[in-house]
Amino acid sequence: MSVAVVTDSTAGLSAQTLAQADTRHIPLRIVGIPVLLGALQRREGRDISSAQVTEALNSRKQPVTTSRLSPGELSALYRQLLDQDGFDAVVSIHLASALSGTVEAARLAAAEFDGRVHVVDSRGVGMGLGYPVLEAVSASEAGAAREDVASAAERARQRVSTYFYVDTLEYLRRGGRISAAAALVGTALSVKPILQVTATGQIQVCGKVRTPLKGVKTLTSLAVTDAESQERLDVTVHHLGAAARAQTLATELQHQLGSQIANLQITEVGAAVGAHCGPGLVGVVVHRRPGELVDTQKIRIVRLLRGLGV
Repeated sequence: MSVAVVTDSTAGLSAQTLAQADTRHIPLRIVGIPVLLGALQRREGRDISSAQVTEALNSRKQPVTTSRLSPGELSALYRQLLDQDGFDAVVSIHLASALSGTVEAARLAAAEFDGRVHVVDSRGVGMGLGYPVLEAVSASEAGAAREDVASAAERARQRVSTYFYVDTLEYLRRGGRISAAAALVGTALSVKPILQVTATGQIQVCGKVRTPLKGVKTLTSLAVTDAESQERLDVTVHHLGAAARAQTLATELQHQLGSQIANLQITEVGAAVGAHCGPGLVGVVVHRRPGELVDTQKIRIVRLLRGLGV
């Protein structure tokens, strides 16, 4: 059975993966989220960049908002994949339903196809969505059936943790992604919030710091705590207009986790995520690889030496 994987542009995938999808080298199709600059609608991944969103948010000359994908657009894509491109089934994986109506739109569209389209709520965003998508693509390439491709994504979402720092909660509050009360907490006494995406896909405040540098240190600590399972890790550092912060975070993670990291990448979030988080965002997504354990004794010795400043 051949299974196509569909996702949306909030997945935070690397440029290499995006190129492979564009050239049809992997069974993955990515749909751009609509982003509105004032009254002008653009498409993430096609005609609006992260830099343009950053500039618009900083200038405050026009509002920046997003909207969900429509059931009609997704239905047309599913039909093309099944009727024209020769796939037997589709697994459609999207950003958390707690943050967007795209999962709901996908389910409405899938209802037209008599069980040939399976929709998965990743309960994540950025590479919190991207890692489940990559696991599904790998399963599809291995010849797995639709149910097994979907299960691969569902298992992956249980092994992903997402934490991030923002300079202000105002953008998340405006977009309805976090409550006004939580936003008030984030502005009290000029503290900077540390947030996490919960297991249900919601965003909640999990800490407060005074400076961006302390934010980076807190993110590092959270990621290291997640790594105590001793599994090999895929790690992505996300940012928006904060390349220096992202590099500092990546360096700290590499120093603390060392050989436990199988893959580490830095990517700037796309226009849609950027519109809701604002410039200055920096975050970390940790994916624990199943069944790939490291030498725990070696890890303990390395961390002890680092704690002693050696």
